[in-house]
Amino acid sequence: MNVIFTCGGTAGHVNPALALAGYMKERDQRVNVLFVGTPRGMERGLVEKQGYAFRGVEVSGFRRSLKPAALKDNLHTVRNLITSPRQAKAILAEFRPDLVVGTGGYASYPMVRCAARAGIPTAVHESNMVPGLTTKQLEGYANRIMVGFEECRQHYRHPEKIVVTGTPVRGDFFELTRAQARQKLGFTDDRPLVASFWGSLGARDMNAKMVDFFQREQKEGEPFHHIHAVGSTGWETMKQALSARGLDKCPSLDVREYIYDMAVVMRAADLVICRAGASTVSEITALAVPAVIVPSPYVTNNHQEKNARILEKHGGARILLEAECSGDDLYDAARDILSDPALRAAMSRGMSELGILDATERIYNAVMELVK
Repeated sequence: MNVIFTCGGTAGHVNPALALAGYMKERDQRVNVLFVGTPRGMERGLVEKQGYAFRGVEVSGFRRSLKPAALKDNLHTVRNLITSPRQAKAILAEFRPDLVVGTGGYASYPMVRCAARAGIPTAVHESNMVPGLTTKQLEGYANRIMVGFEECRQHYRHPEKIVVTGTPVRGDFFELTRAQARQKLGFTDDRPLVASFWGSLGARDMNAKMVDFFQREQKEGEPFHHIHAVGSTGWETMKQALSARGLDKCPSLDVREYIYDMAVVMRAADLVICRAGASTVSEITALAVPAVIVPSPYVTNNHQEKNARILEKHGGARILLEAECSGDDLYDAARDILSDPALRAAMSRGMSELGILDATERIYNAVMELVK
């Protein structure tokens, strides 16, 4: 069987495709996999690192601006709209797929659309609570739309196409028990662990608020362990701020540029402070770890807040909006949760209600029904 996966833009779009591709290969080594994305997108590196073949289709998005640079980019996007279907058709003719699966980003649009019009079975996976623009455009073409939560169904015009699968979480998140993860991190006491991060690039304003958070930790005697990832763009600024406030010597505070051992840290965490990107939401629900969430206000269609609200509805998360919260507000929210075992247990149950541990298998079953 030949399968095309098409995705791009963020790791949250690429990782579900990689998880399904790996699962398919485990089930049947004869499956041939081809990934299609933008030639210079970050998806190419992620895919080729896993050893899969990759083909590029020139696709780009529109910018909502009248500035000369934006107008130039939009003209380039118009050209891509004309040329990308031809590139997609050429790939289909050469690879002859039995199935095409899109997992998000505008890079997936031409491949799924052309495959559907050619009569090839197609499926789309949408990680976010509400469908993005690409998913909306493809809903009429795709045979299946796979979503993270039952509540997502209401946002689609064709609910009969919807299958609730969840979003895959890497297997290494479940290799250790919480006790084993804490031991690996070197914790020898029973104080809880807070893990916090704002994405691989970080967020300048939120990291500035975290410095105030760290100051409260120090002032109140470091009542918990804390691992925080700054992200690449704010690392030097953070180091200077920690040194200036005398926070670089706090034994229970571990501030890093990145959390490379995220699976271990998340498994050990008693509370996560984070954004509400689709991958993060799938991880914290699968692990059933309570969260304080500050949704990014800089994303399309405000989808992060909509992701977060479903966790709040089930009692698993407390939401603070970036424009309205301070470092002290974040600290107070964390302290209130960590000091109340009954509340932590209730929040964990709320997360567990939404966690789907067999998401990859569910997606596999949904797409295989199309090719049987």
